Amino acid sequence: MTGRERLERAFADLRSKGEGALVAFVTAGDPSLERLPAVLEALETGGADVIEVGVPFSDPIADGPAIQASSFRALQRGTTPVAILETLSRRRTETPIVLMGYWNTILRLGPREFAARAAEAGVCGTIVCDLIPEEMQEWFEASEEAGLANVLLAAPTSDSSRLDRIAARSTGFLYAVSRTGVTGARDEVPEEARRLAAELRARTDTPICVGFGVSRASHVREICSFADGAIVGSRLVEHLHRSQEETDWASSLSALVAELKAATQT
Repeated sequence: MTGRERLERAFADLRSKGEGALVAFVTAGDPSLERLPAVLEALETGGADVIEVGVPFSDPIADGPAIQASSFRALQRGTTPVAILETLSRRRTETPIVLMGYWNTILRLGPREFAARAAEAGVCGTIVCDLIPEEMQEWFEASEEAGLANVLLAAPTSDSSRLDRIAARSTGFLYAVSRTGVTGARDEVPEEARRLAAELRARTDTPICVGFGVSRASHVREICSFADGAIVGSRLVEHLHRSQEETDWASSLSALVAELKAATQT
């Protein structure tokens, strides 16, 4: 079974049970790359349905302060894409893993080489934040060849023709950006997120997950009433950073994930 097929099966299983997906984001290398396997285990234990592993980059234009800071800390520790893939290859998970990062990181290694190494490491798909449909043919072909899902982002500002292209090209799931701007915790789920999810649903049966600003169980519950899943990033990254020196950091992370996951089932 390819990585893309594993990811698609995970969403199909959730749909059959009437559950939404909890997609949990963490930055590789923060608090340390050596701790990444334990972080993945804590997320799995808590019930995350998909895990996004952020590949730190020096100019993370889509990320807000919390994730930017985590990328900076990871880079300061010498975290590299190759080291991340090597770490993932040594700790396989039952939960599908999707890498999230930027096109320059992939170009540095070469699209086909990066895709092949990712697949060998057990990765199921990728989210390349700054790659638009009109310029993704090379990466689309490399992903297909390696059996990886290619998750595209759709924003509230995307026009109809852009949404058509995104819906046609995205595999695994679609990442619906809840609002304009960057990632980071917010108080409410914007109404434009509901509108965007509806516009995407009219174009495709591919699962739609909503991210950017999702931090509370109430957000997850609301999103799962109109989309297939919710993506939580900054809240988890900040929790890890604050609790990293505590002896029970893993259990507290699992508890937080479990609280968020419970909201997908109501």
